[in-house]
Amino acid sequence: MRPRSRAASVSALTGALVLTAIAQTACGGGSDPSTTDIPQLPPATPARFSGDCAALSSALAGLPNTTLTETSTVSAGTLSVGGAPVAEHCLVRGRMFERTSPIDGASYAIGFEMRLPKDWNGRFYYQANGGLDGNVVTATGSHGGGPRTHALHQGFAVLSSDAGHSAAQNPSFGRDPQARLDYGYQAVGKLTPVAKEIIRRVYGKGPDRSYIGGCSNGGRHAMVAASRYATEYDGYLIGAPGFNLPLAAVANIWGAQRYATVATDASDLSTAFTAQERQLVSQAILDRCDALDGATDGLVQDTAACQATFDLMRDVPTCAGARDGSCLSADQKSVIASIFAGATTSAGTRFYASFPYDPGLRGAGVAFWEFTAPLALDSGAVGIVFKAPPENLAGFNGASFSLNTPVDTLYEYIHSTSLSYTESAMSFMTPPRPSDWSTLRNRGAKVLVYHGVSDHIFSLHDTLRWYDALNANHGGQATRFARVFPVPGMGHCSGGPATDQFDLLTPLVQWVEQGTVPERIVASARGAGNPGGVNNELPSDWAADRTRPLCPYPQVARYRGSGDLDRADSFVCQ
Repeated sequence: MRPRSRAASVSALTGALVLTAIAQTACGGGSDPSTTDIPQLPPATPARFSGDCAALSSALAGLPNTTLTETSTVSAGTLSVGGAPVAEHCLVRGRMFERTSPIDGASYAIGFEMRLPKDWNGRFYYQANGGLDGNVVTATGSHGGGPRTHALHQGFAVLSSDAGHSAAQNPSFGRDPQARLDYGYQAVGKLTPVAKEIIRRVYGKGPDRSYIGGCSNGGRHAMVAASRYATEYDGYLIGAPGFNLPLAAVANIWGAQRYATVATDASDLSTAFTAQERQLVSQAILDRCDALDGATDGLVQDTAACQATFDLMRDVPTCAGARDGSCLSADQKSVIASIFAGATTSAGTRFYASFPYDPGLRGAGVAFWEFTAPLALDSGAVGIVFKAPPENLAGFNGASFSLNTPVDTLYEYIHSTSLSYTESAMSFMTPPRPSDWSTLRNRGAKVLVYHGVSDHIFSLHDTLRWYDALNANHGGQATRFARVFPVPGMGHCSGGPATDQFDLLTPLVQWVEQGTVPERIVASARGAGNPGGVNNELPSDWAADRTRPLCPYPQVARYRGSGDLDRADSFVCQ
């Protein structure tokens, strides 16, 4: 049975609110950014809801394509962040577009929850979630390591969703064509206007300013929204964006196939590059690159200079005999170097970005993304969610699929379509025209991106390549509306030997609503006693509360030449 096209899906919607959002494509087409001034958006104004949260079921009756399942009060202190209580708020839960799939016979709906503060700051935050979605994560809008604050704590109305399928359906939802499209981008388009209408009915006005953010796949959601729904949001907080997620998944499987050739235990990929060996390489990177920013402090902040300075073949000992953790074999070096250089087809054509060498290589999360994810996560994503038609679930073996399917075949899968699956993964998962954000720019919206330098699933280099293209397309003026903040040492979204605790939401709001440009963001380490949670991967010689400035690319945090190495004030962005 042929699935509904996007246009057909739009025509089936009964509410004008949803119709407006889904029809919005916003892929550019604005005025020439070199000749158009960027408008300044006015700030949000607060409002208060003094009614009974439980009674909202009546006030919210008749929302298009929506069934509410709960309206209740959440008392102050029920939730907390960074040791501080979250104020009293209303909780609204529901489902949209409930249906039975004609393809797999399963039940689907877009599940969501909204948390609405009694004292509201006039803003809406769409919390985009990670992985394959499937869970309605508590709608707090947190980001940046162990957070000390989040959107709900700051008074935002916050929405979270499962993107159109349940966790029990991961990744089997890929059998249903509409579930794929909801996961890719349509859930955001369907939820956004309904969330704004809920806000309007609760507070007597819609949100003055709207924001969307998330990390990993959540960052992808936000980046796709910046292309497809550029008129719906004023601020985009994009973390570790998997905006090329299908390509990254294939690249990760390709890396696993390479690691398998040097693993000493065929059943354990981590034996290809052990924790001790990763520590060895991490220290070698530090030895060559730590001082490039003017300070020997256990952080490599001049990432670009390090790539030109560090040489895996020269700077890491080559084993003369058996591997013992103090060296790498020649074959290991060849495999590791090829993976850091970026995945290629069998003909040698590179299809995903290189990865930067960074001391965060020793982080515990690296092992998961390098050795476990290709077999346990990327296999199902590529084989069932991204392939048209999907693999047969009966007997599907993720490890066998990943290790035995040629990379050229995997690459074909993510570009494939069929009569039922009319959009390829590279269509429904990625932002259209990612280097043309004229619509977003010309209405005064702003974008902040953060990305761990030691992210080993989505490469910082891929994000910087995108930003360079965006900047070139906007006449070298992208910094006026979009900025990227690399986080040295940080892994995927958090963790690693890094200052990974930061608040980017506050500076994003200040940029959007007050015109205050974020020239640097102060980030903290999460040592002993940190109220947001301790990062156990910090070096023992760091101060528990070490701070560093995160600098907008291409600037680098450099030591001033004097001052405490554990204080951000001793460094300047240059």
